Amino acid sequence: MSEIITKEQIPEYEAFLQRHPKGHFAQSVLWAKQKPMWHWEAVVSRDDQGEIKGSMAVLIRRIIPGMPFTMMYACRGPVTDLHDAETLKDLLEGARTLAKRHHAYVIKIDPDVSSEETAYAETLRSLGFTPVGGGAEFDAIQPQYVFRLNVEGKTAEELLMALPQSTRRKVRTGAKKGVTTEIRGKEAVPDFARLMLETGVRDGFVTREESYFAQMLDNLGEHCRLYMAYYEGQPIAGTLAIWYGDKVWYLYGASANEHRNLMPNYMLQWNMIEWAVEQGCRIYDFRGVPGRVGEDHPLYGLYKFKLGFGGDYVEFVGEMDLVLKPFVNWFVNTAKPIFMHWRHKLYMFKNKDKK
Repeated sequence: MSEIITKEQIPEYEAFLQRHPKGHFAQSVLWAKQKPMWHWEAVVSRDDQGEIKGSMAVLIRRIIPGMPFTMMYACRGPVTDLHDAETLKDLLEGARTLAKRHHAYVIKIDPDVSSEETAYAETLRSLGFTPVGGGAEFDAIQPQYVFRLNVEGKTAEELLMALPQSTRRKVRTGAKKGVTTEIRGKEAVPDFARLMLETGVRDGFVTREESYFAQMLDNLGEHCRLYMAYYEGQPIAGTLAIWYGDKVWYLYGASANEHRNLMPNYMLQWNMIEWAVEQGCRIYDFRGVPGRVGEDHPLYGLYKFKLGFGGDYVEFVGEMDLVLKPFVNWFVNTAKPIFMHWRHKLYMFKNKDKK
């Protein structure tokens, strides 16, 4: 039987999530605080002893102004053992109950599960989910392709020496040329946000407001770190990382247009890997890349940067939808690309002088 958890059960839910190998910060109530425009709910399935054996948290939001329909999104959920089809069915039963309550037109998921787990993906299809998005670009809500470094049981020195020689040299370059790195608090967020804007305009992507990054440090507390790199007293790069359960994720990275030859991003990347080691983690996640791409691809530099740390290339099963109201789903999917296109155009126009 599935169960919709109450406020009093959240500590039990969080404990399960942090110890499960498929647990993810995006399924945590901590991350829900970062998304105040969304309503958070969670469904669990229990074993015969009453212990949680699977979970799925969903973010719920009205998409069409003036209409009651909502999207339910289980970011990096559900969290289950890969071969436990009965628990998946249980969780879906609970999700359907929530869907009726909130007039959801779709239940969207993108599990933290490799595409190599074909039986898992087939079970989801048998439950009514259909794949959406995917391909060689960032066209899904969460990246379908990532690099992950296994840090379990390893020391920082062992990991450093295992890096390709060229990457190891770049990690050390900044320190030799006078770059320093620090873990900072909200006082450094304005500098980080400015660097994010500079990076977004340079590379052609939309960035978050300064307040978003400040709130992240508040909402995730000890689970979030802001790393900054300085040269001659000036901030030249920064990253935001999240630690949760047995993983650390590289979430945001930014760098100034100047002093990129000092390789500050390599130093910061190494700082975050060291944090994963300090926390006894199993995985350091470099987050998204645009699939396996060639040198002529505009995002090849990002791919090459993350590839250089020697992690494993992982393709997830990807975004999947259980469509509950087909016409509403069609309408939203038709309107969304138009909105995103003009949003990007407006962003680049407003910030064209900040390159």
